[in-house]
Amino acid sequence: MPDSWIYNPSVECVLRGELERLQLERLREVVYKIYNNNYYYRKKMKEAKISPEDIKSLEDIKKLPHTTKEDLRETQPFGYLVTSFESVVEVHGTSGTTGEPVFVYYTSNDIENWSDIMARSLAAAGLTKRDVLQITPSFSLFTGGFGFYYGARRIGATIVPTGPGYSRRQIYVMQKLGTTMLTGIANYAIRLAEVAIEMGIDPAKDTKVRKGVFGAEMWSDAMRKKIESIWDMETFDIYGMAELYGPGVAIDCQYHSGLHVWEDHFIVEVIDPKTGEPVDVEEKGELVFTTLTKDAMPLIRYRTRDVSKLLDQKTCDCGRTHRKIDRIQGRTDDMFIINGVNVWPTAIETVLMSNPLVGNEYQIIVERRPSEDILVVKVEAAKKLSEGDKKALTKKLEYELRERILVTPIVEVVDPGALPRFDGKAKRVIIKSAD
Repeated sequence: MPDSWIYNPSVECVLRGELERLQLERLREVVYKIYNNNYYYRKKMKEAKISPEDIKSLEDIKKLPHTTKEDLRETQPFGYLVTSFESVVEVHGTSGTTGEPVFVYYTSNDIENWSDIMARSLAAAGLTKRDVLQITPSFSLFTGGFGFYYGARRIGATIVPTGPGYSRRQIYVMQKLGTTMLTGIANYAIRLAEVAIEMGIDPAKDTKVRKGVFGAEMWSDAMRKKIESIWDMETFDIYGMAELYGPGVAIDCQYHSGLHVWEDHFIVEVIDPKTGEPVDVEEKGELVFTTLTKDAMPLIRYRTRDVSKLLDQKTCDCGRTHRKIDRIQGRTDDMFIINGVNVWPTAIETVLMSNPLVGNEYQIIVERRPSEDILVVKVEAAKKLSEGDKKALTKKLEYELRERILVTPIVEVVDPGALPRFDGKAKRVIIKSAD
């Protein structure tokens, strides 16, 4: 195994016993900190009849109350800040895709910690000093661009901070500078490949990009295979959110059997999203994180709304001892109901992207009618098809989707290029209510 895969072996490969002792020490410290320095946390803990002295083991974390995004919104802008504002050196925020954006604050210590976990993550994806890293997320309140930048600076790679959009220029820069690793949103990797082909450039043969690190939105295994085939690249799934620093909370290693959570910085739990109670290992539920090293705005048992599971895997061939979570299935608020049946967009994407006749773009339209719900799936063909071939593909996809999601959809196969394109997160699901 090349040395470049592990950034800090003494931490990433630490014995489990030592790691758990460090977690408990840091958990007790952060609970004392929030109790003594934050009105809202102190109020919640008193209501739960819990004090810092009650945290004597890692299991005791279950005694602490959850924190939600609604809590953060209701106390904006400074409600969950536990340091003075004068110590804040950077402000970021959530994307606002599920409501009002939330501001998140960083001290210089926070930036150092974030840089460290991002360096670990990028090293896990194979980034070295010899690489040219093209960063397509924006440098703004959104944490994406800054996270990749801080991590790559630690490693010493050559950074090309292109930001989002201007796709033809992205391809130009990529070719001229010899980009070897691409970072951003999976959907944008598909869009860049499409633009490159329009320019007469084969992403696999005419660029040096052979590694990609993608996050910020759900992407299925089928989408992953499609990206890797188009680019001839190895992809890595990175997880994070602004409330937990940003990207870099977890990433899959070169064995791609789950995402390692950096447990010296986070405690991860999985709960039943309806009851809030912990679920067993290998059981899907909502991810909950407690930050152990955040300085300005630590969070206790933060409900992320992301659906995954803890993997029952004690060791990994990469040598890391930090436990793993499964790839994100979606968000608890992504799931929609069609005539009483729960449907996950990821299940639809998996069926579509597994068919070689299907292109890269699709839309899911839910029409709420007085008598019933209608599910329409619009999907681009990979190439121009005859009407007969369109009908055959439509019939096949309707059957496969019905078998997978237990709902009979209306599938509309359209020509390549007919659906809208996005330089950022794709708007895949549209809900239409009856007037």
